[in-house]
Amino acid sequence: MSIIKPFKGLRPLSEKAAKVASPPYDVLNSQEARKMAEGNPLSFLHINKPEIDLDPGIDVYSEDVYNKGAENLQKFIKDGILQQDEKECFYIYRQIMGEHQQYGLVALASVDEYDSDKIKKHEFTRPEKEDDRVQHMDHLNAQVGPVFLTYKAHPSMDKIVERISKQKPEIDFIAIDEIQHTVWVINEDEDIRRIIKVFESFDCLYVADGHHRSAAASRICKMRKDKNSNHTGNESYNYFLNVIFPDNQMYIMDYNRVVKDLNGLNSKEFLGKIAENFEIKKLGPAGFKPMEKNSIVMYLDKQWYLLLANEGSFNHKDPVASLDVSILQDNLLAPVLGIGDPRKDKRIDFVGGIRGLEGLQDRVDSGEMAVAFALFPTSIEDLMKIADAGKVMPPKSTWFEPKLRSGLFVHLLD
Repeated sequence: MSIIKPFKGLRPLSEKAAKVASPPYDVLNSQEARKMAEGNPLSFLHINKPEIDLDPGIDVYSEDVYNKGAENLQKFIKDGILQQDEKECFYIYRQIMGEHQQYGLVALASVDEYDSDKIKKHEFTRPEKEDDRVQHMDHLNAQVGPVFLTYKAHPSMDKIVERISKQKPEIDFIAIDEIQHTVWVINEDEDIRRIIKVFESFDCLYVADGHHRSAAASRICKMRKDKNSNHTGNESYNYFLNVIFPDNQMYIMDYNRVVKDLNGLNSKEFLGKIAENFEIKKLGPAGFKPMEKNSIVMYLDKQWYLLLANEGSFNHKDPVASLDVSILQDNLLAPVLGIGDPRKDKRIDFVGGIRGLEGLQDRVDSGEMAVAFALFPTSIEDLMKIADAGKVMPPKSTWFEPKLRSGLFVHLLD
């Protein structure tokens, strides 16, 4: 049984939605956010990245930043930029990126189910990032960034979504990155009951993206529950904001790696070490993305190479060890380049597949990095298998596209 709830969404007016909606907080740094929001006082980045309205030298984790976010949210409400629905609703959120379409249900999910692992995870969280979302959520008294959940596709839910999405949408715009965002409001009682009933038939839900936001919502719930002597379990802080997509609509791209140096090795020595666990094929100055699992494409000294994992170099039966990100980490990054913990090592960086091979090549050719690795994307089946087994993936294993826009839905807390 999966518990979901409708809610009174705080949303932008349809004619202002395109200007309000912004990329999620964690895909832009402060400088990029300042540039994107420049000249647009309606951008939700003023709420999600409020340091852009303060001195550029400010600590982004300071109290002043969180207070500014809360101030900006209240201003958006006061000025009518965001308005709250009078009735508890569900929403359908469609995204179109090129030929790919995905339809998600915007709803609240249960913190209790998250805590009891009925909402399954596949990543560890980093304490400082989790703390940041707790402070942001607590100061704003709102959840402003939806968590990206998925479920095993169900025909009953498909039929509901198909019927509702034939109606006139509430919001429909194409963002600057050419991704189309469309929203339908579900406020009919019978539709709401049907959707709740369908989800009650699901054994579980899965966190696809947003582990820090969901973990922060759990901590907020505990904090407020401990302070509330009249806690009933029905308060809004017992739930957290999500967009929930069927698994057969998920689009996962590669999540690639760049490393600053060769750990004291020259290029010949480095290639010799790699050859202990991989078959190496030289591709030349033009590369291509890996076409199948257990193959990695590498860029070094203006040359591309194909690395094929040797038989016996990893455990095929282990759902984590057989991931390409694990094969690279266990057989190259750790033993050859000395990167034992990619979460903490400052010599490694991660590049979403949306930037293409050019994004990797540019960082090496500039001299900033010494070597780059392009990986075959992790599948949604792998993600679910690992979550079902109660295991976790290596960091930065999945890059979901298109990203959920922030500012289209806000869940106010009690």
